[in-house]
Amino acid sequence: MPNQTINPSQQLDYKLLQEFGSLELLARQIVEGFIVGLHKSPFHGFSVEFSEHRLYNQGESTRHIDWKLFARTDKLFLKKYEEETNLRCQLVIDTSSSMYYPGPQMNKMIFSVYAAAALIHLLKRQRDAAGLALFSEVLEDYVPARLSTTHLQMLYARLEKLLARPSGAKQTAAADALHRLAEIAPKRSLVAIFSDMMDNGDGQQAVFEALQHLKYNRHEVMLFHTVDKESEVDFNFGNTPRKFIDMETGRVVKAYPKDLQADYRAYMQDFNKQLRLKCAQYEIDLVAADIRLGFGQVLQPFLVRRARMM
Repeated sequence: MPNQTINPSQQLDYKLLQEFGSLELLARQIVEGFIVGLHKSPFHGFSVEFSEHRLYNQGESTRHIDWKLFARTDKLFLKKYEEETNLRCQLVIDTSSSMYYPGPQMNKMIFSVYAAAALIHLLKRQRDAAGLALFSEVLEDYVPARLSTTHLQMLYARLEKLLARPSGAKQTAAADALHRLAEIAPKRSLVAIFSDMMDNGDGQQAVFEALQHLKYNRHEVMLFHTVDKESEVDFNFGNTPRKFIDMETGRVVKAYPKDLQADYRAYMQDFNKQLRLKCAQYEIDLVAADIRLGFGQVLQPFLVRRARMM
């Protein structure tokens, strides 16, 4: 088992990641590497060490004050325990067939599972509760947020099963699934969604109405727009003849990439502009997540969002 720490700022080496075997171990390595990098960066003042303590409020019992920490900081902190939780976070993963692009060794699904596993470990450090939901054409699975060690191990097990699951031929119809999630998730949850937003259901407007439903029910929403930027946004395929296959519908288009590139890039530029505008309108945190880059692009915005909620 390799003992090197993953550098989350570098381009991802999925073969190296897969050598860790245990998803829980991988998640710990990702988070510890991120924290080391954070402390060496201009953001070093943004601490993730407060998971074991919280500030003392006047009038509370002094029984659990950490006096050693008081001696170092001249501030009163209470030690926190396993049953305490500050935040409920529902991790939501799009499992439709397009998430298995571009291939079995590196794809949006693998990235989303690894990122979700890292967030579970980060939430554990913060004494926050984690849950999991999976959707494609329907809400396939829903596990409410809890904090216990047994519960978190169960989440890792479900994510590992998701990694082993074949892509199938499932289309995306997020609206109904997200409406259902809005109804059953406890109020005041942070809902973190990993999706490429390639919806084949009632269209993007219906999806945003479902996201608005989450907001109406007092959930905070983060959308990690998960893409392979090089091919799905920049459309860099060279100029040899290609056969493009829609992973959800099976439709085939044969073409020279250079003949399509300009129109495709213009379409994606407009698509991403509309995505940004809608997220801003509904006060949804939109995070671009390129699967070829590190997990810092997920962990850092998540920590910033969490800090704003506390």
